[in-house]
Amino acid sequence: MRGGQKATPPSPAHCDWPSSVRALHLYWFGRGALAATVCAGAGARTAEPRSPRASPAGPSQYDLKTETAPLVVVVSTTGTGDPPDTARKFVKKIQDKTLPGDFFAHLRYGLLGLGDSEYTYFCNGGKVIDKRLQELGARHFYDTGHADDCVGLELVVEPWIDGLWAALTKHFVSSKGIEEMSVALTTASTVSQKMDPVKPELIHIESQVELLRLDDSGRKDSEVLEQNAVNRDQSSALIAELESSLTRSIPPLSQASLNIPALPPEYLQVHLHESPGQEESQESVTSVDPVFQVPVSKAVQLTTNDAIKTTLLVELDISKTDFSYQPGDAFNLICPNSDSEVQSLLQRLQLTDQREHLVLLKIKADTKKKEHLPKLQPRPYSCASSSLSHPGKLHFVFNIVEFLSNTTPVVLRRGVCTGWLATLVESVLQPNRHASHADGGKAVAPQISISPRTANSFHLPNDPSVPIIMVGPGTGVAPFIGFLQHREKLQEQHPDEHYGAMWLFFGCRHQERDYLFREELRHFHKHGILTHLKVSFSRDSPAREEQAPVKYVQDNIQLHSKQLARLLLHENGYIYVCGDAKNMARDVNDTLVEIISKEVGVDKLDAMKTLATLKEEKRYLQDIWS
Repeated sequence: MRGGQKATPPSPAHCDWPSSVRALHLYWFGRGALAATVCAGAGARTAEPRSPRASPAGPSQYDLKTETAPLVVVVSTTGTGDPPDTARKFVKKIQDKTLPGDFFAHLRYGLLGLGDSEYTYFCNGGKVIDKRLQELGARHFYDTGHADDCVGLELVVEPWIDGLWAALTKHFVSSKGIEEMSVALTTASTVSQKMDPVKPELIHIESQVELLRLDDSGRKDSEVLEQNAVNRDQSSALIAELESSLTRSIPPLSQASLNIPALPPEYLQVHLHESPGQEESQESVTSVDPVFQVPVSKAVQLTTNDAIKTTLLVELDISKTDFSYQPGDAFNLICPNSDSEVQSLLQRLQLTDQREHLVLLKIKADTKKKEHLPKLQPRPYSCASSSLSHPGKLHFVFNIVEFLSNTTPVVLRRGVCTGWLATLVESVLQPNRHASHADGGKAVAPQISISPRTANSFHLPNDPSVPIIMVGPGTGVAPFIGFLQHREKLQEQHPDEHYGAMWLFFGCRHQERDYLFREELRHFHKHGILTHLKVSFSRDSPAREEQAPVKYVQDNIQLHSKQLARLLLHENGYIYVCGDAKNMARDVNDTLVEIISKEVGVDKLDAMKTLATLKEEKRYLQDIWS
């Protein structure tokens, strides 16, 4: 539930790797851009077309059980502390309890974990893989790094990558049997100087330019050198022409030994095949969980037409599937590309008459491209209902994402998934202004594809008597609607049970425009399900001028600091935070630190340790996104 962030690639420092070193292996899970940075740095140090070897989804084509080359792992972490979906098969394989303790005794590796300290389980994806590799006998050739997106990935990523080359050099030099290994890695500048000698005064320029080659590293060096020689011959013919123009230069530029990079070769094979007429496959998206095709039974606009953001609630009919959930769970929604944009692209490619054909893409075997067209990723959404209250139904809430294009003329664009959803549910949107009732029939329910998300801890406590604090401004209130529905049904079924207090801190811009679930929340509050409802409106003026403004949820939390400190520290209460990670969640966390520091009488460091303990005990839970 977070967005990716690219670290700025550092400039590769030169290091002399032994000329008889095998290829290193790079496995990355979730952050392809950083993997490309490592590959680029290694590529500048090698003229061997097979290295470094890289795998975007784990060791499918390489057998770590037999490989002796060093391994570099780059892995991110999901909002629930799990490795990303692309790493799940790999993690499942190495978690096999039947594997002996020396299974990876031959393996040497370095690992870079990527995470965000705003989340409960920081860099846990990397920590899980790191710990298991150690248990199976693997050893580090380079210390593990943990990069924090909260303060800036580059603070750890850049020095870690810089230090990687020196660690690899040390590992290669100290490895036994180097002379028997196949020749793979030498510096590009050395190869250039040996195979294509130039004047002594130009050696420095030649070596620097060679490190900046833009040609595809999958080509043989002899081909590149041959092309460069042709380029130099063509340039030499122009030196005699001393008049500069748009196509010619004059000395000293024309006399410099500059290698003009050749065009990279094709690396994709594309074939069009007539569709066999079968239903569209969901293989175009990444999902290792079962996919369910379910109808949309209802859609409701929760905001007024003049609200800054348009928020919709969608109800799915899951009664005819095996899909199950509990309040606090999230699920993946699989969306296609926009039909209009696909049609526009087909017209530009002059393929309109072949719209129904299947497109088969295959990466050429000898390619060294590290980044390919990524699969369209599923979008995660929080469940906004309880199956006790709505059996056979699943609710979720979303804002329609809108932004201005960077094209001329500027037009208003919608997000890929939310824009598609908004258009899809128009026929069932209440009030229904789009569906035709001329025939007296019912509009055909649109279908969407969903899959479950596992390993979520954002659930109600097992003991219903403990107090609960919920913080969810905007659409962050969604999972708490499910909590309240669930608690209401439990109290109806078991009226003699003791139930703890439930606090909700909700916030929005305007009370009359985007107060989501207003009637439902008032119902829960009136009937004692929700014992405390604290609402803040960031853009509305206070009722009285002398009244202190309560603009955000953290302001309301601060006003009730004594009660909340008692609930968390003396009554074993739980606190749940759902919504924006970069601003709201961070501000709420800072407010909690201040409250604990003030009410307990400790410094902020000790207060932060107390919060960390709550996270470890899973009593401070977050479902947040950027």
